[in-house]
Amino acid sequence: MKQELIEIIYRKSFRYSQEPSFKLVSGKMSRFYVNCKPTTLSPRGMFLVGHLVFDAIKDLDPDGIGGLTFGADPMAVATAFVSELKGKPINAFSIRKTRKDHGIIRWVEGDMTPGQRVVIIDDVATTGGSTIKAVERARSEGLDVVKALILVDRQEGGLENIRQHVKDVTAIITRDELIARWNSEKKIKDRN
Repeated sequence: MKQELIEIIYRKSFRYSQEPSFKLVSGKMSRFYVNCKPTTLSPRGMFLVGHLVFDAIKDLDPDGIGGLTFGADPMAVATAFVSELKGKPINAFSIRKTRKDHGIIRWVEGDMTPGQRVVIIDDVATTGGSTIKAVERARSEGLDVVKALILVDRQEGGLENIRQHVKDVTAIITRDELIARWNSEKKIKDRN
């Protein structure tokens, strides 16, 4: 499943250039760009992400999975769906970018209560800032963050930064794996 997901991310969500031509949120220029939404919102991508994320967290027996909207949302929903199919239900939740200021004022949307064990997810990590923000907001709502899981690690220090807030941090796919896929295609094109 992982190799198939790498292929889908490579085709739908990954761009690479020999020169830094992609501007990141930080303002830095990069040689590659990853936007996982075309993958996580596609039927096959959602299927693969849901299964791979579930397999990575099922032994923790978490009560919930979620992260900062919008990148984490399709991943959380896919994982919750798979968890029900596998008989180990895990609730999906979403963490707002701005706190709701009416009704019940809170950061977390979903069927979660203080004290529950959760996994924070994100689609891409560069510096880890959005994942750290999600961890802090989940904890402010009384949730026990037991793991952080990233779909694609850009390998620019994000996982190390997140690890300062959550001990257990892993990624499903790395930048190196996507660049290896790019290199294999480039070799084929160069031969032809």
